[in-house]
Amino acid sequence: MAGSSAPHSDKDLSDKDLVERVRELQPLIRAHALRTEQQRRVTGEVMAALAGAGLHRMNVPRHYGGYQTPLRTQVEALSEVSAACGSAGFTALIQAGCAFIAALFPDEAQDEIFTGPDVRVSGTLIPNAKALPTEGGYLVDGTSPFATGCQDADWHLLTALADSGEGRPPDLLWTAIPMTDLEVLDDWNVTGLAGSGSNSVVAHDVHVPAHRVLHVGPLLAGGFPSRRNSADPFYGMPVLLLFCAWTAAGALGLARAARAEFGERIHQRGITYTFYERQHEAPVTHLQIAEAAMKISSAELLTADFVTLIESRVADGKAYSTLERARIRAQCGYATRLCKEAVDLIGSASGASSLHREVPVQRAVRDLNALSLHSFVNPAANLELYGRVLSGLDAGTPFL
Repeated sequence: MAGSSAPHSDKDLSDKDLVERVRELQPLIRAHALRTEQQRRVTGEVMAALAGAGLHRMNVPRHYGGYQTPLRTQVEALSEVSAACGSAGFTALIQAGCAFIAALFPDEAQDEIFTGPDVRVSGTLIPNAKALPTEGGYLVDGTSPFATGCQDADWHLLTALADSGEGRPPDLLWTAIPMTDLEVLDDWNVTGLAGSGSNSVVAHDVHVPAHRVLHVGPLLAGGFPSRRNSADPFYGMPVLLLFCAWTAAGALGLARAARAEFGERIHQRGITYTFYERQHEAPVTHLQIAEAAMKISSAELLTADFVTLIESRVADGKAYSTLERARIRAQCGYATRLCKEAVDLIGSASGASSLHREVPVQRAVRDLNALSLHSFVNPAANLELYGRVLSGLDAGTPFL
C-alpha cells in the first residue's frame, strides 16, 4: 500500500503535535524540492516522512485511526509543508481533501478504502469520464486529468458523468477506484507546481460497485450517504469551502517562505550597477519588503476570517447562506492573489541570480502563478461570483 510507510508507531502519533512534527520536516522537504520538481512528483522520502508525521490522517475518521483535525490546525500544517515545497504542499492538501471526501462515501466503501489511517487518496472534480449504469453499479471509462499525487495514492476519486435519462442533465459522480485499476499517463510537464505529479489517470471500462459511488449533486446540497459520519459535525463542513481553506494554506506557505528568503538575501548581495553594496540599505528595498509583508498579512487576515466562519458553523450547526459561501470563495481567491502579488514583487526584486533553479524564490513565483490559475481558486472568477451575489443575482454555479 502506498501510504503504509511511516517511521512512527501509531501509539506515538497524536493530532496535538502535528504542526510541530511537520515543521521539523521542513529541512528534508526543502532539500528535496528541486529533485521533486525535476522528477515531476514528490520524492518517496518526503512522502514517507509526511505519512510518518501523520499528515494523511487529518481527515480520516477516528474509528479508522484518523485525527479529524480541526480546520485551523490543518491550515497551519499544510502551510508549513508548502513553505518548504509548493508541490509537496499541493499534493498534501489534495490528498487531505480527498480523504475527507472518501469519508462521505457509503460506510461499506470506507471499510475498503481506510484499511489504514495513512491511506492516500487522490482525485479531481473534472468529469471527463463516462459512467454507464450496469448491474450492481457503473462501468466507468475515460480520463481524469490533473490527478495530483496519483502515483503515490492507493485510491483515486474519479469523476464521471452518468446519463440521468428523460432529457435531464447528466448526474455527476465521484467513483472510488483502486489505483491498481487505473492507467497513469505521463503527461504532467508544466512550469508551476511542477512536482505535484498531477498526471491524468484513465479508466478502461472499470466496474465500480454502487457502494463506491458518491453523487455530487446531493453532496453540494449537504447530503451524503455515510451513516457513521452523517451526524458528525466535522463531516458536515462543505468540502468546497474546505478546499478554499486548504488552497489558501498553500498560498500562504509559499508567500511566507519567499518573504523569509528575501529577508536573508538582501543582507548577502548588493544591487548591481548602483553604489549599494548591500540590498537591505536601499530605500527601494524597504518599500518592496514592506509592501510584500503587508500583502501577506492581509492574506492571513482574510484566511483567518473565513476559517473562523467555517469553524463557527461546526460549533453552532447553522446553515451557510449563499452570500457566506460566495464570500468564502472570493476571500480564498483574493488571499491567493495577494500572496501572488507579494511573491511577484519579491521575485522581481531578487535579481538575476534568483533565476537559478536551486533558488527557491523563482519556484515560488511559478507555483503561485499555477495555483492562481486553478479554476476554483482563480481570483477574477471568484470575485465575479461574489459580485453577482452582492448584486442580488444568482451565483451562477452550484459549486459553493
